[in-house]
Amino acid sequence: MSKLTHFNAQGRAKMVDVSDKKDSVRTARATTSVLLNKAIYQQIKEGTNKKGDVFAVAQVAGIMAAKNTSQIIPMCHPLALSGVDIEFEWNVDEEKNHFEVLLTVAVKTKGPTGVEMEALTAASAAALTIYDMCKASGKEMVIGPTMLLEKTGGKSDYARD
Repeated sequence: MSKLTHFNAQGRAKMVDVSDKKDSVRTARATTSVLLNKAIYQQIKEGTNKKGDVFAVAQVAGIMAAKNTSQIIPMCHPLALSGVDIEFEWNVDEEKNHFEVLLTVAVKTKGPTGVEMEALTAASAAALTIYDMCKASGKEMVIGPTMLLEKTGGKSDYARD
């Protein structure tokens, strides 16, 4: 049976000590999406949203979220990130009234622990920012699914099939 790594001798949660782990380059990519209506799609495409450039604000929110992940996810270590990038892509089928923005986040660091949570947090915050900026034009937006696409570095690599 494996030993639980995030519990102390009293059975209480603890932050794992990573000081003995070797530094390595670590990357993670995560994705999410926001399903929205045609009016919101047009506002974003035409730059007419009353709150401003939706993708520009979502990009900054996602980067800020990645940098501050340890402040909101209790067992995450504070990390010096080497880079964070967020890409937005449209998945639109007007005949089926399908308007969706796909977000992909890439995060990189060199250190003793991975950046999966930073990538997932950035994707989530960017999607939530899109919702916040566009909710006046439709609160029926759907966020997700949110998932890790891949991670490299450390003991093992991972890639979603």
